[in-house]
Amino acid sequence: MKLTNKYMMFAIAALLLASCDLDKYPEGQYVSDNQKEETIKDRPNLVTAEVNAMAAKLNAFGTISDDATTYHNDYGVPAVSMALESGGQDLVALVTGYNWFNTSQNYSDRVYDSSTDELIWKTFYNHLKAANSVLSLIDPATEDASLKIYRGQALAARAYDYLNLVQIYQFTYAGHENALAVPIVTEKMSDEEMQNNPRATVQQVYDQIMSDLNQAAELLAGFDNGANKDQLDEAVVYGLRARANLLMQKWADAAKDAERAIAGGTPQSLAEVSTPTFNSATANSWLWGVMITPDNDVVQTGIINWPSHLCSFTGNGYTSGVPDGYRKVNTDLYDQIPDTDIRKQWFLSPDNTSSLIDNETIEGSSIVEYFGLEPYVNTKFGAYQSVFGNTTNASDWPLMRVEEMYLIKAEAEAMSGNLAAGKSTLENFVQAYRDPSFVSKATSPQQFQDEVWLQRRMELWGEGHSLFDLLRLKKPVIRKNTNYHASVQFNLEPESQIMIYRIPQCEMETNTGISDADNNPAAPQPAL
Repeated sequence: MKLTNKYMMFAIAALLLASCDLDKYPEGQYVSDNQKEETIKDRPNLVTAEVNAMAAKLNAFGTISDDATTYHNDYGVPAVSMALESGGQDLVALVTGYNWFNTSQNYSDRVYDSSTDELIWKTFYNHLKAANSVLSLIDPATEDASLKIYRGQALAARAYDYLNLVQIYQFTYAGHENALAVPIVTEKMSDEEMQNNPRATVQQVYDQIMSDLNQAAELLAGFDNGANKDQLDEAVVYGLRARANLLMQKWADAAKDAERAIAGGTPQSLAEVSTPTFNSATANSWLWGVMITPDNDVVQTGIINWPSHLCSFTGNGYTSGVPDGYRKVNTDLYDQIPDTDIRKQWFLSPDNTSSLIDNETIEGSSIVEYFGLEPYVNTKFGAYQSVFGNTTNASDWPLMRVEEMYLIKAEAEAMSGNLAAGKSTLENFVQAYRDPSFVSKATSPQQFQDEVWLQRRMELWGEGHSLFDLLRLKKPVIRKNTNYHASVQFNLEPESQIMIYRIPQCEMETNTGISDADNNPAAPQPAL
């Protein structure tokens, strides 16, 4: 049956992630640290299981859902990425209840008891807890090669969590170093300390991030994750440190780290991005990603996964299954993409054309006709196994692509005083992989930074970077006179209070170290 009939019946299988817990015996009694050490000696594979469980936390269903309520935006980091994109200015979506991210789009989720706020907080702190669990099992002085890698991965994973949390719950580093951010939780803290754990300052959180990444860089030196892109390796550590240095405006360090990360991958070619893609960790450009298989809980649910909410070509999802469910690009951004740039084809034109799908058919119909696509709908993300209409939503999710590293390197070079080097890096990348006609027109580092920002908006659309870039660069949110729905067609001044989240109720109720007065100020929803 063709998908032009937008109303579909969705079947949901609520399967919760199960994992081994080294903290307890099967009977529920807690295991001491000494007993853990003996267990590791006898059964070292259990440490591997803990590391694998850490990776699985990024792809979890059931973080906020329970037997009474199922949230269809409850699918781990890809869902957090969608929430952050929805709070920016480049991803346009419908405003009805079928859009599980509409509260992020209209900023009504910036209250401390919102389910999205809880999802974001628990997603990163659950992953962080898993990282701390690994760290608590391994002696920092170990000489075992495998354990050193596991420890390095856990440190890098924890840094990743803090790097996200500090950007979500406080304004950007520059100018806000002493502002309150989030509680720091390490493997050395007792339960009592965690239950009375005040918000650390932005500076303190970044100090923790850099300490973790510096240690991870030493422990993971020379380690390559190969085909296991869900595992953090040396290139990923440098990529994370490049992001952190960029945020701290340590431009020279950011450029060096980005260059080191670039050694871990190769950008997808012009030909490779001339078809719907960004759905498989097998791509040489992916440094790190969430690897998803058909038996994962988020896939077994049917529609509680990222393709259901973002991929225009799934045969089982909110995009293709409800009226106007597709994610579109902001017309303002679309109009800024040069016609010679392949990334313009990542979205349908006003005439409903895109070279990515113009010659494709399904069941004798054009892709546009079959799926009922409209102008500005994204064609960027391919369905699982790149099969149009695939009802299995087991596509992988990118956490870091090498293309981002080229953009960090270019910006950081220019901002560190070498505009010519930055322009050369950017032009070489874009001309080789995206737009052969591209030439930088910037005459100052600030102009060039805006050029790179436009490149980031084009290249990383939909992947969770939009709001972070607005905050880092202290840019306004511009939605007026675009294709956003009238109810969310507002503008925001740079660093408007509503742009960051409040510490959620779930944390306030269990952590006596954070009072109501310590929380971020409440802010009204944006006015039209």
